[in-house]
Amino acid sequence: MKKQWSESHSHNYTKSKYSMVKISIVSFLAIGIATSFSFVLSSSSPKSYYHSLYKSNSISDNASISHDLYMLTRRPHAAGTEANAQAAAYVLSTLASYSINSHIVSYDVSLTYPISRSLVLTQPEQASEQLPVVFDLRQEIYDGDPYADAAREVLPSFHAYAKSGTVRGAVVYANYGRVEDFKRLKEMGVNVTESIVLARYGKIYRGDIVNNAFEAGAIGAIVYTDKKDYGGGGDEGWFPEAKWMPPSGVQVGSVYDGAGDPSTPGWPSIQGCERLSDDEVEKQGNVPLIPSLPVSAADGETIIRSVGGQVADADWQGSKDGPTYRLGPGPGILNLTYTGKKAIETIQNVISIIEGVEEPDRFVVLGNHRDAWTFGAVDPNSGTAALLEVARRLRKLEKRGWKPRRTIVLCNWDAEEYGLIGSTEWVEDNRQLLASRAVAYLNVDCAVSGAGFHASATPQLDKLLMKTTRQVDDPENSSQSIYESWAAAPDNSPTIERLGGGGSDYAAFVQHIGIASADISFGRGYPVYHSMYDDFVWMEKFGDPMFRRHIAVASVWGLLTLQLADEEFLPFDYLSYAYELQEKAKELEDEISDKGTRLAPLFESIKKLRDAATKINQERKVWQDFLSGQGLTDMSAKDSIQRIVNIQAMEGKRVWPWMLKRDKVKVREINDRLMMAERAFTDAEGLSGRPWYKHLIYAPSKHDDYGSNYFPGIDDAIEKAKSLGTPESWHLVQHQVWRVSRAVRHVSQVLNGELT
Repeated sequence: MKKQWSESHSHNYTKSKYSMVKISIVSFLAIGIATSFSFVLSSSSPKSYYHSLYKSNSISDNASISHDLYMLTRRPHAAGTEANAQAAAYVLSTLASYSINSHIVSYDVSLTYPISRSLVLTQPEQASEQLPVVFDLRQEIYDGDPYADAAREVLPSFHAYAKSGTVRGAVVYANYGRVEDFKRLKEMGVNVTESIVLARYGKIYRGDIVNNAFEAGAIGAIVYTDKKDYGGGGDEGWFPEAKWMPPSGVQVGSVYDGAGDPSTPGWPSIQGCERLSDDEVEKQGNVPLIPSLPVSAADGETIIRSVGGQVADADWQGSKDGPTYRLGPGPGILNLTYTGKKAIETIQNVISIIEGVEEPDRFVVLGNHRDAWTFGAVDPNSGTAALLEVARRLRKLEKRGWKPRRTIVLCNWDAEEYGLIGSTEWVEDNRQLLASRAVAYLNVDCAVSGAGFHASATPQLDKLLMKTTRQVDDPENSSQSIYESWAAAPDNSPTIERLGGGGSDYAAFVQHIGIASADISFGRGYPVYHSMYDDFVWMEKFGDPMFRRHIAVASVWGLLTLQLADEEFLPFDYLSYAYELQEKAKELEDEISDKGTRLAPLFESIKKLRDAATKINQERKVWQDFLSGQGLTDMSAKDSIQRIVNIQAMEGKRVWPWMLKRDKVKVREINDRLMMAERAFTDAEGLSGRPWYKHLIYAPSKHDDYGSNYFPGIDDAIEKAKSLGTPESWHLVQHQVWRVSRAVRHVSQVLNGELT
């Protein structure tokens, strides 16, 4: 009773004291209100003027973008080659010419290159006059190719980090090589064991195709470019007459299923660092354990014609003028030999810094990779050209008097194609600084591959993306904004996807250390992806003939940067996060409600996140209105001051007039809560079996590095539990639910900014 009385007495005393403080402060502040607001308004910087200028035609330059793309794509420039080092030098010198502080950060990383390849098709019962088919595995130079001489520098078609070896086996056709495709083969009685799988590109990451084949019992994998998906499937022809992949075109790429240098998992590949041996790398489970090769549509059709057995389902068939697809095994037999070399090569990230004036220790990071499997006009140098355009425009703003509030860091990554290596090594090298100082990361990879704006982001950036795209003209129709065309279909609402896949350089920022991020582009997918035909001619004819889409990407990218770098309060909204997690948790509940798994802890944590997000939004709005002077237009001066006093008094703080003129500490404190909240979605232990991936909301799907599901740890545990069907396995699902619940609760605590 004594304790209860004391608490009540203390509460009444505090309340009385609080009321007197309110009255005296409000009265005192009302006397000098005009002077206070005059000070605030006169000290504001006209950032909006520079933001409007940034997107104007007077400082954008599609001729410069075109020139940069041409210069970057004159030669193939795979990571670790001299041509790519020259491309890095071009980027560095261009940025330096804009008087932007720039330098190269090098890492020594493990890369692989092809030494020899052989693929031979035989038929056991073939007539004596039939000879084995020996594939030449070569992409043909087209007539009139202006890059014919340079095309001879293109690496032979291969899979980076493929297993070296020789295998021989009957062919089994496995559609897109997904887990469900191999499950279907098993249901139909097709034995994959000791076979060589033939699968087509198009639905999942190529490394997962190879790994799924291995898990099904195959000894090798051939991945081909099906005409149905990349050749147009009609009478249009192919590049250079049309945009489609020529019959000899091959999609090359990595089959490494991790992020960063495989020999330095979790730490940077600086000179002389600790490294895993080749055997240790294999035991990590991220490199394939069977040989594989990519082949063309023409070679794929030749192989499919050798396959007998059951006719594949209609959705497994190819183009209407192609052969009938059957499942096998055999009778066609493939002899596959691949020999690769591993080498420690130096890669170069180009880093440029525009230092902030008021908050130089807060970073807005932009990134695009430079290395390409061949010429890379779309992937990635449309993005590199856009990055240089952003830098060019920011420099023009500087010449007119603009200075960013926060530091802007422009990054041109190397060795992304091998496995997000340049960006991951840099993030691992700067982990602590980035974790404590990075506001956001804005990624562009294939900036332009066609029409149509696309965006992915962590949810607190959704509103900023929509606001920004309303400010930029649609490159296809200048009478409307990008937002209007983006939101036109199918339900008058733009689709913003999430950054769970491992498809580009945002992975280390989001999935490893938890930094709010976005990724933008025009177009989605393009037929000549990762082939020799991704050149400047293809871009000029089909991707962006007038380079207007490049200009639009640079406009959106730069405006996102300016708003994150210049706005006094960070434009983050975690309510989007809370509502989305609520929706996904309900879907999860519907999936496993009959398994005895309790999702109540997760729903309770999400409710706390929603409350915290609402509270910080209200708090920020009050301070924004007061510090900008908007409070006087929205309410009486007394009411405006009263709201500030109420918030401060509730936090046990006294408010004096000099504080309210410009409470920089309060602004910083709110921004820090908004910035650090995303970090709280990460867990130091990472996902079970995948410790590098530390974000408990977003990570690549276990069987498709390009794809993702919400709550990846829970998803992995459910998959295992469904396979095992034991009470213990479902208990592990419950454990993962608790882990996510704790993370979401931590986010709300960060947003509230209060100790328990």
